[in-house]
Amino acid sequence: MSVYDEYRAKLRSPEEAVKAVKSGDWVDYTTNICFPTLLDEALAARRDELENVKFRGNLCFGPIRVAECDPERKHFIYNTWHCSGYERKLCDKGLCNYIPMVFRNLGWYYRKFLEVNVAMMCVPPMDRHGYFNFSCATGVAKDILDKADIVILEVNEHLPRIQGGFGECIHISDVDYVVEGEHGPLPEFPVAEPDEEDRAIAALLVPQIPSGATLQLGIGSMPNVVGSMLADSDIRDLGMHTELCGDAYYRLYRAGKLTNARKKLWPGKGITGIVFGSRDLYDWVGDNPSVAAAPLSYVNDPAVIAQNDNMISINSCIAVDLYGQICAESAGLRQISGTGGQLDYLTGAARSRGGKGFICMRSSFVDRNGVRHSNIVPHFNGDIVTDPRSQAYYVVTEYGCVNLAGRATWERAKLLISIAHPAFRDQLNRAAEEQKIRPREIWF
Repeated sequence: MSVYDEYRAKLRSPEEAVKAVKSGDWVDYTTNICFPTLLDEALAARRDELENVKFRGNLCFGPIRVAECDPERKHFIYNTWHCSGYERKLCDKGLCNYIPMVFRNLGWYYRKFLEVNVAMMCVPPMDRHGYFNFSCATGVAKDILDKADIVILEVNEHLPRIQGGFGECIHISDVDYVVEGEHGPLPEFPVAEPDEEDRAIAALLVPQIPSGATLQLGIGSMPNVVGSMLADSDIRDLGMHTELCGDAYYRLYRAGKLTNARKKLWPGKGITGIVFGSRDLYDWVGDNPSVAAAPLSYVNDPAVIAQNDNMISINSCIAVDLYGQICAESAGLRQISGTGGQLDYLTGAARSRGGKGFICMRSSFVDRNGVRHSNIVPHFNGDIVTDPRSQAYYVVTEYGCVNLAGRATWERAKLLISIAHPAFRDQLNRAAEEQKIRPREIWF
């Protein structure tokens, strides 16, 4: 039987394919723009036939029909490894639960501990050898599909095929069902325009990045601002080793700054795990020999990250307390995003020769009532600690950049207060004294 004969034998309508799901099953949707829209809709239509079906997703941008169609969660229970803005709103409504993790361990969780009865994801069309590429979900797909009892692939003709060294595809012989159907254009995620604080923070970061550095840029507007400023700088021969490839890297490529020429690990290739951004980004990564996707168990392994000399990791956070604990995923008890790979890259960059790990944030924010609040706080009250104080490294606000590594509690407090918004420094000083961090005779 040829691979095309096998393909046709496994071809099903979405409605036929989702009959594989039974009550009590665990179903996996993988991640981001590889979310299986047709299968999700067909499965939602079976709501009243099913009970206690549990789902795992990851940075899915919605709509997720199985979550929205069952507000009482009697039939479907949706969970995510990392909240997108859409999934955050589901959490606010009680329609989604967060699964704590660090990305480097995601494959380990599946291989050792988790059950996957049915895995579903979107993929580009099959190639002539019978392989389906994992596209923008390569970082997480293989371990999930390897663990699944049943694998259903939904062909999305718009997805880019992304080259890789390993773990980037599955053969038709390992697939149970294939679904075809029409899909709209791929979701795009415009880059937010930087404001004065963003530019001030980026201006502090750019001088810290040497020519030949390898970059990891996290989610959010700040990494894209840094990428834009680097594109206009004199820095040359930058490399890419990142969990997420976004538009900042495409901008650097267009400016001639992203060459990967001086990387010791995978020279000439930018390494990533997942991809989402603009249409231009999808076109750039598609069949591009200079971009390789691989499982995050490899891409996010600190020992692997550290093999890149001058590894520069730039991520964002929500708040930091005077002890140096970093929260990048919740506002109090409200889940905002997730741990993701921030701790992976903070660790890997610290171990790299010449490497540095930066956590960035605005010093303050203004709430909907016009009241300003500090993002540097005396201590956390229910906020989730993403990066423990024992691994705190560089922290950056628009008022400065400080290095907390190896610092005593009073030194950390002094450094953090120095980059806090001026309106809160006296208040933070008093808190440091009350918490017995600051020696009474020393005013920070």
